[in-house]
Amino acid sequence: MLLAELVDTADAVAVTRSRRAKVDTLAALLRRLEPDDLAPVLGLLLGSPRQGRIGVGWRSLAAATGEPAAEPTLTIADVDTTLDGLATMSGPGSAARRSAALAALLANATNGEQEFLRRSLLGDVRTGALEGVVTDAIAAAAERPIAAVRRAAMLSGDLGETARIALHGTAADLAATGLVVGRAVLPMLASTASTAADALAAVGEASVEYKLDGARIQVHRSGHDVRIFTRNLADITHRLPEIADIVRAMPVRDVVLDGETLALDENEAPRPFQETMARFGAEAARDLVLHPWFFDVLHLDGRDLIDEPLRTRMAELARIAPAHRIRGEVTADPEIAERVSREALAAGHEGVVVKAIDSTYAAGRRGSSWIKVKPVHTFDLVVLAVEQGSGRRAGMLSNIHLGALDPLGEFGEPGAFVMVGKTFKGLTDATLRWQTERFPTIETHRTAGTVWVEPVTVVETAIDGVQRSPRYPGGIALRFARVKAYRDDKRPADADTIQTLRGLLR
Repeated sequence: MLLAELVDTADAVAVTRSRRAKVDTLAALLRRLEPDDLAPVLGLLLGSPRQGRIGVGWRSLAAATGEPAAEPTLTIADVDTTLDGLATMSGPGSAARRSAALAALLANATNGEQEFLRRSLLGDVRTGALEGVVTDAIAAAAERPIAAVRRAAMLSGDLGETARIALHGTAADLAATGLVVGRAVLPMLASTASTAADALAAVGEASVEYKLDGARIQVHRSGHDVRIFTRNLADITHRLPEIADIVRAMPVRDVVLDGETLALDENEAPRPFQETMARFGAEAARDLVLHPWFFDVLHLDGRDLIDEPLRTRMAELARIAPAHRIRGEVTADPEIAERVSREALAAGHEGVVVKAIDSTYAAGRRGSSWIKVKPVHTFDLVVLAVEQGSGRRAGMLSNIHLGALDPLGEFGEPGAFVMVGKTFKGLTDATLRWQTERFPTIETHRTAGTVWVEPVTVVETAIDGVQRSPRYPGGIALRFARVKAYRDDKRPADADTIQTLRGLLR
C-alpha cells in the first residue's frame, strides 16, 4: 500500500469529530491492508512506530527535510524498512548515517507525506484516532465482537498482532489470544477519590492497600527465565537483577506478578521518588537496591487468574510471596479504611488504593473497581513550554507550562493538550539544570522568553485543586501547582485529562 493512502485516511479521520465516522474510515483502510502492513500502519497512525525509539527528534527531522517529491511513490513497506534501519543504527558515524537515511526517506515523500511522517515520528499525529478508536475499527473491519478484540489487545499488549489475528485469523484464534507468560499485559489502572471512606462506599468490601511512591512493574517468570516490564511494557530485566532473583526464589514454576518497586532508606522507609527513578532508569545495576512489592498475581503455574476475584488472587499471592506483598487490610468499615490510609501516610507512602474484593483484573482499563486515594491531588501533566529564568535562575529554563490531555476534543483537536497553568515550584537546582539541557533538544519554536517544546515530557504535579479561569482554553487553572517529579516511565498518552481536572470544580 502507498503511504499516501494512509495519509489521506488520517486527514479524513482528523476532520471529523464523529467517533462512528472515524471508526468507519479506519475500518475501510484496514480491510485493504496486507497482513505485513498492519503493524506498521497502526504504529504510524498512533504516533508510536512499531520499532519503538529510533533516535529521531524534532531537530533531526527539521535538518533532514528538503524539497518534497512531486508524486507519491513511497509504500508502507519502504517507510517500515527505513525505520528498521534507523532503530538499529549505533556506533561511530551512526548519527551521520541516521541523518542520511532520514533525508533519503523524506526526499521521496510528498509535502503531505512529509508532514504526516514528522508528526508520526514525534508522536503528534492528532487525528483523534486514539487506541480505543483504532481497536473498535479493527473489530468493525474484521466483523468481530468489540469485546473480543479489546480483550485480545489488552492481554497481548500488541495492537498490530491483534489486528492481524482479527482480520486474517478465525474467531477461535482471536478468542485464544490470551495471557502468555513472558509477554507483557497492559496494566489495570485506578480511578480517584478524595477519601478512603468515599472509595469504600463506591466499591463495598475491599482490600485497602498502601499506595507506594514507586515505579510500576510487571514480572513474568517461566521456569528459571524472568522478564520485568514497565507500565509502558518496556523490558527492563537487565536493570533489576535483584528483583529477578527474588522472583526466581518463589515456590512456583510460572507466574505473572503486578506490583511496584522502590528504594528504601536505612530505616526501611521509602527514599525520595527521584532516587527510585534514577535507579529504575539506569541501564546497568547500581549499588542502590530496589525492593519489589506485589499486589496482584495474574497467572500461576498454568492457570490464568485475571478472571478470578481479587480475594482468590490475594490468597495465592500470600502463599507464594508473603514477604513481598503490599501491606493492607480487607474491610467494609470506613473507619478501618481511613485508619489504613493514615498509617500509609505516616509510613511515608502516597496514600491507599481501595480495591473491590470480588473484582476481576481489567487489563488496560481505568475502571471503578480500583480507586486510589491521595491527600494531595496529584496529576500527570505534559510540559508544553518553558520560560527563561530570571534573578537567581537567570540563564536557566525555569517556569514550565503544563497541559492536560483532551481525548474528546472538547477544547481543540482530539488528543491534543490543553494548557492549565504554569509553575516553578518544586524545581531543585539539579532539575533546573536538567530542564536547561533537555528542553532545547525537543524545541519546536521560540517566542519572547519562552521555549516551546514537543508535548512528550510527563511531569507529576501536585495541586491543591483547580479554579475557574478565562485565561486558559479549558476554563480552569491549577491552584498552587508544584512539581513532584518528571516521569520518564510514562507516555504523553498516560497524562490525566482536562475532563478529570474539570471534575474537581465545586
